[in-house]
Amino acid sequence: MVVGPDFTTEVKDAQYDEVETLLKAAFPTDAEAQLVRQLREDGDMLVELQKPWDGKIGGYLALSRMQAPRGWACLAPMAVRPEWQGGKLAEGNPNMEVGGPRDEAYRGSWRFGSRMLQELSALYEIPAQRMPDHMPEAIVVLGDPAFYGRWGFSLERAQNLSSPYPLSHTLLLKRGADIPQATLIYPKAFSSL
Repeated sequence: MVVGPDFTTEVKDAQYDEVETLLKAAFPTDAEAQLVRQLREDGDMLVELQKPWDGKIGGYLALSRMQAPRGWACLAPMAVRPEWQGGKLAEGNPNMEVGGPRDEAYRGSWRFGSRMLQELSALYEIPAQRMPDHMPEAIVVLGDPAFYGRWGFSLERAQNLSSPYPLSHTLLLKRGADIPQATLIYPKAFSSL
């Protein structure tokens, strides 16, 4: 039985054009596509991840190196194909029953962004020595606290950070329970947003 999108994997150079097409479709301007190009050119991209389905990139997220604190990353951008957002892909799958009281149970596994964030946050629950080498000590995201908070990102743990962006939408994913004090310096490419 089909249960949802394929495993999350790293984006390969040959997929850069498809990523750009996805970003331009998912956002109202091409600012996010320009950001990703600039992060790559500047050497600030830490890792780009994609969740494929049926030979296409369905979900995408980028982690780039923060200038400070050292060893931290920021999550931006994150995108899902517009036609597949909200678990809509489940609607066209003959193996899924959509509608009725179990609707969310069927859609859940088809929510590309949620699945990617769930997998990302799970990495911060395993022993540190088993963590993949490319994973940062902490990840900062600027976004909706209700959405990112479901996946381990904490608004409260980010409140002692100094940021050029509003702390009301700055969240932190990090091992432990400490509330770090630090000044966030984003990669140079973010200054052009």
